[in-house]
Amino acid sequence: MNPSQQLAQQLLSIKAVSLSPNDPYTWASGLKAPIYCDNRVTLAFPNVRTLITKYLVELIKQNFESVDVIAGTATAGIPQAALVAHEMGLPMIYVRSSAKTHGKENKIEGKLNDGEKVVVVEDLISTGGSCIEVCKSINLAGGNVLGVVANFTYELEKGIKNFSDANIPFYTISNYTDLVTTAAQEGYVTHDDIEALTQWKENPEDWSKKRS
Repeated sequence: MNPSQQLAQQLLSIKAVSLSPNDPYTWASGLKAPIYCDNRVTLAFPNVRTLITKYLVELIKQNFESVDVIAGTATAGIPQAALVAHEMGLPMIYVRSSAKTHGKENKIEGKLNDGEKVVVVEDLISTGGSCIEVCKSINLAGGNVLGVVANFTYELEKGIKNFSDANIPFYTISNYTDLVTTAAQEGYVTHDDIEALTQWKENPEDWSKKRS
């Protein structure tokens, strides 16, 4: 079992991922989806969060050289970034969704020096919009974002395009395809469910409209 399949199995087991093709979830964007992923749940399971930390560190070491700082996205990426930074013996920062309205009005918390090479830790990748904004904020503050690592990606074409257009590489431990395959093998979904799950990935907007 490779890391992607292993993490997919764990996410399903601890119910960090829920699959419901017949009664879809509504995301914050308004999009209806047959899947909901809440990686915050992994924090309650030491074995799972340790596994995630291990694989995120491996992704960073395999794909980036001379990393100076680990950055977390608010809020779900913050605890994972802290675990990764601790494991790698590196400084950590995190980026708020908006600047504080008091004190020093920081948007980036921690210490970032000009030119420092940064890897951003995110919990999951959907369209990539908020994560890309984090990367832009770090670059504007003088950092040099090398790329992004995350637990999981929905593999949405829009997200892949957004990262490509922003010239930001990203790498994830697991992905939607392996999750659905693992869910089928483990008996979490039926054959009809798999068809619906596959159709959503191919065209999430159209799938959502038909269920609105």
